Formats: sequence, structure tokens, C-alpha cells
Amino acid sequence: MCHARSVTSGTVLLTGGAGYIGSHTAVELLNAGWDVVVVDDFSNSSPVALDRVAEVSRGEGHGQLRWHRLDVADTEQLAKILADEGVEAVVHFAGLKAVGESVAQPVRYYRVNVGGTASLLTAMDATGVRRLVFSSSATVYGEPEQVPVVESARLHVSNPYGRTKLMIEEMLGDLATSDDRWRMLALRYFNPVGAHPSGRLGEDPEGIPNNLMPYVMQVAAGRHPFVRVFGDDYPTRDGTGIRDYLHVVDLALGHLAALRAVGDVAGCVPVNLGTGDGSSVLEVLAAASRAVGREIPHEVVDRRPGDIASCYADPTLAGDLLGWRATRTLDDMAADHWRWQSDNPEGYRAENGAA
Repeated sequence: MCHARSVTSGTVLLTGGAGYIGSHTAVELLNAGWDVVVVDDFSNSSPVALDRVAEVSRGEGHGQLRWHRLDVADTEQLAKILADEGVEAVVHFAGLKAVGESVAQPVRYYRVNVGGTASLLTAMDATGVRRLVFSSSATVYGEPEQVPVVESARLHVSNPYGRTKLMIEEMLGDLATSDDRWRMLALRYFNPVGAHPSGRLGEDPEGIPNNLMPYVMQVAAGRHPFVRVFGDDYPTRDGTGIRDYLHVVDLALGHLAALRAVGDVAGCVPVNLGTGDGSSVLEVLAAASRAVGREIPHEVVDRRPGDIASCYADPTLAGDLLGWRATRTLDDMAADHWRWQSDNPEGYRAENGAA
């Protein structure tokens, strides 16, 4: 819900704005009339994504897009950009996000994710910008004691990536306690999938994807022989694991809603972004097969250690506080993801030479 102090347009900084979620959010903010300033070091993204953001957000009344190649660890330069660009709020996406990699390289994850956020907060404080929407994750819940998961559920992380998200949330809470001028929302995403319906923006993972939907679509495209289904003996409706899959455009619109509402929150408030309904691995496969127009091959293999049976959000607070809810279906997610996969078999890499 939006009150008198809520901000409906202005200039917003997106750290990591060339990434999967950041680029889709940039489109929705531009279309809503915000001026968007992206800071990205392009270590795991491409400037091509920003060219395409500009391409698909050219509607009437759209905002302006500007970007800077910068590591958020450069506090001094970041503060200069905040001041020079007249930034009023920040959406913080920048960070490393692969669970397996975080287990192998924990110090790097703490340095980049936690250290980068500390640098950003220092630069924001120095320039008087104290409205922040933080890209958190449902990984902070670990294995939930009950579903759907509410924001007050026990927090329990099992890998360094999740721990960085939780540490950052704790840092934001401590900052809010020390200075009541800060207004912050920590958005705990569940499982973002899909792509922009234009087919011009999507997820561009390096190597074999860690997440189910892009992996399924790469199998459909012939890049892998079959989908491995890790266990079909869970206590779920079809025996396979259930997760809350969320269309990336719905997620992007969640950030737009959060920006409009953040001025009214006190301190740092965590908010789930999910559909409130889980889909099983086999249901994702079926939706993907419908999108592709043929059966996608799969094989059931042993469970993976640490995998849980079911995890999905209670999104009530997002509705009450932000006026947001997810509207796109699993079939929408699969169709849009397949359009992206089909139109961009090499992701953004085919155009990287020109970037």
C-alpha cells in the first residue's frame, strides 16, 4: 500500500543491473518512468543486456538509462556516482550467487557480497541516500520447518552463499538500529525463472545451469542429453521436489512496488517474493514440454544430499505492504524461457564482441 511519502518516480541506482534479475527490473522501472543508473563490473554479465534493456523499454513516458562499469567495492567512485547522478534510492543486486561455488570459495563470497554491501552502505551514507531495496534470498530459511514459509520463520543457512545474504540482512538491521533515517526492504526471492516476453532478455548462465528451468531448456535445445530428476520418493504429490517458481517479470515488478513503498517502512523489513504455490520437478518438465511442443527426456536418479521435499512462500506480507502479487503462471514461465532459449542459443555471447 502506498502512502503520501511513497516515491513513484525519480532516479534509482541498480548495482548489478546488467544481471538476470537486474536487467528485467531495469525494464520495469524505466517503463514506470524512473531514471535508471546501472553500476556493474560485468564479471558475470554483459553490457549487451543493457543495450537490450534500452531496446525493449522505449514506451511512452519511459525513463532514461545510464550505466557505469564499476566494482561496488570502489566506495569513493560509487559515492561520486550517487552524488553526480542525483540518486534517490538504490536496488542492490550485485553479488556472487552460486551455492556450490560459495562452498569452494567462501572467502571470495564474503569479500564480494558482504564487503561489497558494506562499501555500498558507506557510499550511500556519505551522500545522504538512505532508501535501499536489497536482493536477498529464500535460502536464509534453509530447510523450512513448515510451509508455506512466513518471514518470521526460523532462519537457518547451510552454505556460504546463504550465509552472506543473512549476514547482509543482519548488517542492515544493525544499521537501522543505529540510525533511524534508513528505510530498507530485504526481498527474499524464492525461485526466479522465465524471461522477458520479447525474447530479448533472459538468464545467461555460464556452463551447466544450477537451476532447474534453464537446465531443462538447455536439454530441450540439445545441449544436454536428458534432465536428471533427483529423487521421486519425496512425500509430495508426485514424489519429486516442490519449489516456488516465480516469473522474473513478476519479480521485477516486485522491486518496482518495493521502491514505491520503501519510504514508509521503519528500519529494515524482510518480505517474501513468491507465488505462494509450489510446482514439482515433473510439473516443471510438463510445462516445459508444452512450451517446446515435444516431450523433454528425463531420468530419475538418486536424491542429492541436502535437498528438501517442499519449499514455497507465504506472500501475504508482499500483498499487504507492497500491494504486489505474482500473476504469471508456470506455463507463462516456460513459454517465455523457451522463447529466450530458442532466440539466443548462446545467450549474450554472440554479441559480446561488439559490446
